[in-house]
Amino acid sequence: MIQNKKNLLLVTLILGFGNFYNHLLADSGSKDEWNILFAFADDWGKYASAYGEHDSYPSPNSVIKTPHFDWIAEEGVLFKNAFVTAPSCTPCRTSILSGQYFFRTGRAAILQGAMWDYSIPAFPLMLRENGYHIGETYKVWTPGSPADAPFGAGKYAYEKSGRRFNGFSQTVTRRTTQGLTIKQAKEELYDEVRGNFKSFLDKWDKSKPFCYWFGPTLVHRKWIKGSGKKLWGIEPDDLKGKLPSFLPDVHEIRQDFADYMGEIQAFDAALGVLIEMLRENGELDKTLIVVSGDHGAPGFPRGKCNLYDFGVSVPLAIRGPGLGKKGRVMEDFINLMDLAPTFLEYAGVEIPNVMTGKSFVPLLQSNKDKWFDVSRDWVITGRERHVAKARAGNLPFPQRALRTKDYLYIINFKPDRYPMGDPGQVTDISIPNQNVLENNTFVAFGDLDASPTKAWMIAERFNPKYRPYFELGFGKVPMYELYAIKSDPHQIHNLATNPDYDSIRQELHKSLIGRLTELKDPRILEDGKMFENPPFAGK
Repeated sequence: MIQNKKNLLLVTLILGFGNFYNHLLADSGSKDEWNILFAFADDWGKYASAYGEHDSYPSPNSVIKTPHFDWIAEEGVLFKNAFVTAPSCTPCRTSILSGQYFFRTGRAAILQGAMWDYSIPAFPLMLRENGYHIGETYKVWTPGSPADAPFGAGKYAYEKSGRRFNGFSQTVTRRTTQGLTIKQAKEELYDEVRGNFKSFLDKWDKSKPFCYWFGPTLVHRKWIKGSGKKLWGIEPDDLKGKLPSFLPDVHEIRQDFADYMGEIQAFDAALGVLIEMLRENGELDKTLIVVSGDHGAPGFPRGKCNLYDFGVSVPLAIRGPGLGKKGRVMEDFINLMDLAPTFLEYAGVEIPNVMTGKSFVPLLQSNKDKWFDVSRDWVITGRERHVAKARAGNLPFPQRALRTKDYLYIINFKPDRYPMGDPGQVTDISIPNQNVLENNTFVAFGDLDASPTKAWMIAERFNPKYRPYFELGFGKVPMYELYAIKSDPHQIHNLATNPDYDSIRQELHKSLIGRLTELKDPRILEDGKMFENPPFAGK
């Protein structure tokens, strides 16, 4: 009799737990039903208000306001050390799609002249093959793809409501001259975001999960000067003392940065639209939401196209079903190529062996704070060619870097070349006028986008007060660079020739070259001949 009572109690407990588990699944969906929303902004470096309290030095994060990104972080996980493999649009996105280092993707490793190799697995197509409804809006998929290719131009695009959101400040400014208020003009663009996502959801068979990539380009140059204050109330001089220390702390550059932050805040507002639509459709708690950017700020020296943190460090916040404790802030180093295997594992799809990225689903599912995997304490970054005509002969500026908790080590393989491209029309005695430098990227230093900051720094290049800033941003660099992160967070003081750091530099060099050799990096194999010849360079 006692044994029967014990058996009955055991059965009751099992049934009770089963009912509780089924209730959880009813709330969040079974694993096979979990959706993926990837919100990915062009040229968005690590600027979001969620990072403000975690910065160890004054920064624009104490001024910018990104409530929806912050909400994702509060409800999920915020990453302090997320990096891209390459600070250039196409190589970065290629890396994310393929789950591999950019230099392993053939002609997709460069910007202009890029071609996608369809023998390389890509996570969206793999998800589609495993039952996912996939789609994208704005800038996402692969370069050089004909319409009938697997990633054919527009094949998975949902943009019937328009593409004006990509030019946010331009569109809002124009519409206010046509009689709309700023609020009304903004709402038109939010309606566009809403309409595009709705058209995607309308085509979705709800018996299957979906993966949607939202990739607007508004944070990319160029923006309307003064729009940060006019459209978002961001006072440029609130940034005084908070800009990276390699930028002159003057009103003109603070205004340019305020305009940059305005576009980020517009992206965040669109993120809020997507979150609300998920909530309205009952899918919010069934959807993994991942929010990030493809590299650092455009038009500011040492940002986009550079391997300093300002160029390769990006925001990353993740929320969704199946995750561990909310509100965690993680120190683990994440390379954005890790997203592809993470998405695949999350969806229950086998990860191809060719992927060099490493899934961090176990981290997401854990309850640990700060560090989950202490071996995730480094990333490798690099670049070859950004703008083809930045240098004579379409030559690249090849770099590779190893970033650890304590150091940034960079190898510049061709230090005789200008990192930001040839000076072009900038000579010792003359420069193009201010308007040309603000609007035409290619007249000088073509790997640095045209901007008010670029124009101001070139105009002031002979001013003794600002000459050091110009040299840091536009001058040639030595073959080796070494920076101590804690004492030099903006990576200004090169320690590569300091004898006190010889052993550290040698250790980092050995580690970087060893890993690149294992990865079969063409820049290391045969001295990079592949990248120095057509179709990568030359005519």
